[in-house]
Amino acid sequence: MDYRGLATHLLVGTVAPCRVTVCHLLSDKATAGGLVLALNKGHTDMAKLFATPDPDLEDQQVIAEIHDVRASLADFLRVPKRWNGLLRRTSTARAIQGSNTIEGYTVSDEDAVAAVDNEPPLTADEATWAEIVAYRRVLTYVLNVATEPEFVIDEAVLRSMHFMLLDHDLSKTPGRYRTKEIYVRDDRRGVNVYEGPDGEDVPGLMRALSESLAAPNSDDPLVRGAMAHLNLVMIHPFRDGNGRMARALQTMVLAQDQVVEPTFSSIEEWLGNNTQDYYDVLAATGRGSWQPGNDATLWAKFNLRAHHMQAQTMRRRFNEAETQWRKLDELLGAHKLNDRVGAALFDALLGLRVTRPSYVKLTELDERTATRDLVNAAELGVLEARGERRGRYYVAGEPLRQIQEQLRAERKPLEDPYPTLLGEIRRALP
Repeated sequence: MDYRGLATHLLVGTVAPCRVTVCHLLSDKATAGGLVLALNKGHTDMAKLFATPDPDLEDQQVIAEIHDVRASLADFLRVPKRWNGLLRRTSTARAIQGSNTIEGYTVSDEDAVAAVDNEPPLTADEATWAEIVAYRRVLTYVLNVATEPEFVIDEAVLRSMHFMLLDHDLSKTPGRYRTKEIYVRDDRRGVNVYEGPDGEDVPGLMRALSESLAAPNSDDPLVRGAMAHLNLVMIHPFRDGNGRMARALQTMVLAQDQVVEPTFSSIEEWLGNNTQDYYDVLAATGRGSWQPGNDATLWAKFNLRAHHMQAQTMRRRFNEAETQWRKLDELLGAHKLNDRVGAALFDALLGLRVTRPSYVKLTELDERTATRDLVNAAELGVLEARGERRGRYYVAGEPLRQIQEQLRAERKPLEDPYPTLLGEIRRALP
């Protein structure tokens, strides 16, 4: 499909992320119960976006530490290992899961992996699954094209990504900018917490954003990606999907860095696990409306903190994978199981349900052989069977649980590079 020929107009729409709703006004003046609502704002300065704050000495140290960890991850990946592909798969699943959780589309770990494997979900409802599959498509696009040397992020790319994200619901006019006013409402408190710029200013702002992304500059990619995220989510150019688009754009900017695979440099999982902190820093930075003159220092530091802690998490997973596979080899040898069964045992170690379709996908076995492998592992106690017939799945048996419990007991807490930052963000809330 040619996504570049999409039109530029957008109507209106809603989204409900964790009880925060993105709403719109049907016209510049809307009448409700005899009350005329008119928001008489001046037009936005078309060329003005949030400016990148200068990193202080603390930021520079944190950036250096993040790049050191990412370089070590890249070294890991240069040496082929059996678990590289499995970690890549689960990391992509966690990114999909994290970004959609922020928007209120919550799925299980197993369903997130099923989305990556292009398999049907175990528990997700139809509406949620449509959103998950669409975001998988967007992220697959990001991870595959952004690393090309001559790749440029422009408006056509962003509109195409938005079309991929929402083409299952054409009523939301995917790929088209909004033309009316839009605001974010906190349903728990019954108040509007953010109002985007005027709809007529959106094309100019998006043009300025795409030009800033195409222009060479000396900003570190970690900061550059954070600012792209901030500007897009504050412009709120679309009727729906703005948050997911902003996070996908950040991952795309990081992918251009090419230090480590973008799968392992995304912070979408971290943001999904720390949603309230994410909302708080957006509120502290935006302060209720489109104000690109606001200081983005807290936002930049928040993103660097997320990168630092996600990088630590990834390094720990890589190190644990080495230990897990060494112990899995011992189990496979002791029980005379084929080496290919290790893929199923690794999933079970990560706490995932192992199904016959997922195991077939991993190993490319025929269904009969796959069933025999799983049944045999269950009879030996390495896996445990749950459910009956078509609903049957397998979880970690006692030997695998012991391995995981030992690894958890040995884990050290993550280091917080900005111990006081969350308190500073909360004090800055409007």
